[in-house]
Amino acid sequence: MEERLVWVECPRDAMQGYPQPFDTEAKVTYLRHLMDVGFDTIDIGSFVSPQAIPQMADTGAVLEALAPFKGSNRFLVIAANPHGMKVAAANPHVDIVGYPFSASDTFQQRNTRRSQAQAMEELKEHANLLKESGKSLVVYISMAFGNPYDEPYSVQNVAEWVQKVQEAVSPEAISLSDTVAMATPEHITQLVEACQRMSPRSQLGLHLHVPSGYTLRSGLVQAGWTSGVRRFDSALLGFGGCPMAQDEMSGNLPSESLLTFALSRRITTSVNPLALEAAHNAARRLFL
Repeated sequence: MEERLVWVECPRDAMQGYPQPFDTEAKVTYLRHLMDVGFDTIDIGSFVSPQAIPQMADTGAVLEALAPFKGSNRFLVIAANPHGMKVAAANPHVDIVGYPFSASDTFQQRNTRRSQAQAMEELKEHANLLKESGKSLVVYISMAFGNPYDEPYSVQNVAEWVQKVQEAVSPEAISLSDTVAMATPEHITQLVEACQRMSPRSQLGLHLHVPSGYTLRSGLVQAGWTSGVRRFDSALLGFGGCPMAQDEMSGNLPSESLLTFALSRRITTSVNPLALEAAHNAARRLFL
């Protein structure tokens, strides 16, 4: 397997979980710093209900403002329903659309107002639309490491959902998402290996939410890498989380930690460390 880390930077996740709103100009200024870093993908916004996620209401305007400077950057947006998918598919500046599918039926209802069965049927329609529009699809399996709703959970069940998604729509990637920071290194290893056994053609990713005080010593990134995952999501300063999950949100895997991991093990990435440092400074100006 290629010893290269595929890096997805997630300013959307960082911004949507932040308590105060950002104006469009401030977002664009920050995102232009990220565009200089060389990330493989930038998760830049979402086409979802502005009532549910008001921080993302200006995603269309942000994309338009960034378009003249886009270069080789790949922009990902999240869409969770047919209307959002149509808007995303029609936007010329969007390259990838992420769809949130949950291993928890409770969270699927809470996040998209659909059952898992309904979401899976819609996903097939979304995949056809995106293919016709020349855009890629990434499916996020939220609550992949457990849920806070006392619903039954098993590694086998999540692996079966990964298999079903792969067979139904063959996305660019299926990202295992630790929505409420429940993963352990052992859990990551077990789940990744189960998914690889049941769906060997799936390109797996990890979207980790981590508790306050996270360090690389926790072993989460190492477990994913050793298990064969090469696609990792992160956010500068570790801000973010899912506002639809629970009141007390966890943060994202910090990009600074992911860079340290890659450099310490001489893993190839597409990022420019100096440009990432400049983006880190821009993040401090925006978020702190």
